[in-house]
Amino acid sequence: MTTVNSAAAVAAPTPRTDITVRAYFLGQSIDLRAIAQQRQIQAPLPALLMVSIGEPGGEEGQGVLLSYGAVVLFGLSEAAERGFIATLAPYIQAPFEQPETEAATIRLAEISSGKVQDGLIFLSSLDDLRLQLVADVMAKSVVLAHYEIGAAAVFDRIEPYAAELQHQRQIRVRGDQLLKQIGQTLTIQHKIVGRVEIIDKPELLWEYPELDLLYQRLEDEYEIRDRHSALERKLDLVSRTAETVLDLQRQQTGLRLEWYVVLLIVIEVLLSLYDLFIRPR
Repeated sequence: MTTVNSAAAVAAPTPRTDITVRAYFLGQSIDLRAIAQQRQIQAPLPALLMVSIGEPGGEEGQGVLLSYGAVVLFGLSEAAERGFIATLAPYIQAPFEQPETEAATIRLAEISSGKVQDGLIFLSSLDDLRLQLVADVMAKSVVLAHYEIGAAAVFDRIEPYAAELQHQRQIRVRGDQLLKQIGQTLTIQHKIVGRVEIIDKPELLWEYPELDLLYQRLEDEYEIRDRHSALERKLDLVSRTAETVLDLQRQQTGLRLEWYVVLLIVIEVLLSLYDLFIRPR
């Protein structure tokens, strides 16, 4: 993952010991290239962009923008967050009407760095690298939350089909509806595996391996891998159920066609017998 800082970002952290952090999943993607050009940042296309954000009162917050549609904001008031997000609207592709959000508070602590408890994230310092790791984990968390809700909705729609299969009942569902469920499942899998790379570590850990333990602790605290595995299992079950029902429907359709052919042959034979033996000459 390439990290780019704006010219002003990131200013030296303020002496506050508690900093609010909030993650948003705003849309399917964010055009970081256009934002970098608008801020006159000369760099290769980043997957992560870290910028400074001014507050009306003179204080400065920070934001981490990720190409897959997530934004993580540090040290901003809610009004400043809304204002900054509004400026991102032209760069967000397929924005969500109700973005998934998650909030926490970062507290400076020399010990227990990376621990998460009661909405508090304990860090030994507020340097850019540690904030990027927090942003990476919280962004993945809101993406998972968004697709956990979507997968649950798909699962609820597909569950009655599994029950009908169990009781050997006739399944009343159109093939295009099943294909839609399969398509939604594949879309979610493509997003969390191909775009967000949920279980992959950020590239900065290759350059700063001393931060690996901090990242692992944050990842464990937010249960990123466990939630990803649970989501994958649910999506796999949905996909297999839909494919099974679709196969059964095709078999039933093929069987009906065979009966139609047999019926037509019988009718043709009866008509031939009628012509031979019964029809008046």
